[in-house]
Amino acid sequence: MTEKDKMISGLPYRANDPELIKQRAAVRKILGKYNQVGILEASEQIEFLQQIVGKMGAGSWIEPPFYCDYGYNITTGKDFYMNFDCVILDVAPVVIGDNVMCGPKVQLLTATHSLDAQVRNFSGTELGKAITIGSRVWLGAGVIVCPGVTIGDEAVIGSGSVVTRDIPSGVFAAGNPCRVIKTI
Repeated sequence: MTEKDKMISGLPYRANDPELIKQRAAVRKILGKYNQVGILEASEQIEFLQQIVGKMGAGSWIEPPFYCDYGYNITTGKDFYMNFDCVILDVAPVVIGDNVMCGPKVQLLTATHSLDAQVRNFSGTELGKAITIGSRVWLGAGVIVCPGVTIGDEAVIGSGSVVTRDIPSGVFAAGNPCRVIKTI
């Protein structure tokens, strides 16, 4: 397996692999251009987004500035909206449903590291755990979704929450760590 294959599969991989470094550099060049294009140049922004994101549903939009690791591991449904200054660390797949809204400064983080200090500090390996977000979900401003989390359809996550475990469908959840507050 290549380091990229290991990365996407959630196996330990070496982030300093030359091919992965090259891929991150390539997407950052496009992100740099995307993040500098003015609001009146929407057609250019759409072209850049299509080069960055693996699959983006019709009517979807990400406000600049936006940051990601690779882009090709991101899949969004239709009418997805991500507000300003968001980050998707997509070393593993990030799958987002239809009609999902993300407030400013949302972070979707698939990247993680070993808890063992010796492995973490000296091996050069990392891990990735996929994130799945259902349809008609709203992530409030500043929400952080941690590696391996699934958020069910029609869930609402309160601003500033840190989502460390799965959230079921049809609930309002908030806090650090995020927990279900009520069914909606």
